[in-house]
Amino acid sequence: MTQKSPAPVTALQSQNNAAETERDPYLAALGERLRMLRARRGLTRKALARLADVSERHVANVESGVGNASIQFLRQLTAVLNCSLAEMIGDETASSPEWLMIREILRGRSEAELASGRAALAGVFDAPTSEAARRQRLAMIGLRGAGKSTLGRMLAEQWKVPFVELSRHIETIAGCSIAEIYALYGPNAYRRYEYRALEDVIQRFPRAVIATPGGIVSDPATFNLLLSHCYTVWLQASPEEHMARVVAQGDMRPITGNREAMEDLKQIISSRTQFYEKADRSVDTSAVAEPVAFARLLACLHAMA
Repeated sequence: MTQKSPAPVTALQSQNNAAETERDPYLAALGERLRMLRARRGLTRKALARLADVSERHVANVESGVGNASIQFLRQLTAVLNCSLAEMIGDETASSPEWLMIREILRGRSEAELASGRAALAGVFDAPTSEAARRQRLAMIGLRGAGKSTLGRMLAEQWKVPFVELSRHIETIAGCSIAEIYALYGPNAYRRYEYRALEDVIQRFPRAVIATPGGIVSDPATFNLLLSHCYTVWLQASPEEHMARVVAQGDMRPITGNREAMEDLKQIISSRTQFYEKADRSVDTSAVAEPVAFARLLACLHAMA
């Protein structure tokens, strides 16, 4: 019996096969979530495209994991699907019914209400830390040049407690400098070392004054750990004061392209201010000598006694 020759592979089939093998895992997962959300709403692909005023072919490509969707395209879809952009792109806080209901409870709440809710959740899920124990560790937050190390050492000496420079502790745990951590392993590895270092300090020092890196507020897990276990003070200073103190410490990099460096510094301060404001207290160290700044710190902490 004569065997039939296999049908020739068309150019379109070849393209589809190649696309299937080259699908990006993230785009493939995005497509699966889009199909799931569309099914949840009971919409056909054609109906979704019509209601969102987008190309049905583009919807099909995204669902197949081969379409690189724009933010605007996804926003048009989420408006029809009655879901958040976070749910569409796979944010963990939108990954289950319980997460979605928690998000809904928190939606529209004030900062004070959210802080109260966070504290309540910490009491449920974290090892309880008494307020008295928390006040035994004082952590200073703020940008480099605010006076954390200088005033921290002075305070630790007066209180007769250990002074801990968290940056040095990170380097001890990592076995290399912070610059080397970033160069060799990247920022995510640095954040992991930072969290481990803070955990270790909390376990080892029931009483201490801690100077933290300026960017500690950038990682929610680490910053939450700090707020839960330490009494925090935000040392503030003007951008010009920060710049001058960093240069006085011997770092001449800000002088190169001074205008751009100052704009970057102002942007960093602006982006972190809402996080720094979570501190229990704040002290402005701008344009004053060390003894005056230290006196302000002591006056601020007098209420702790």
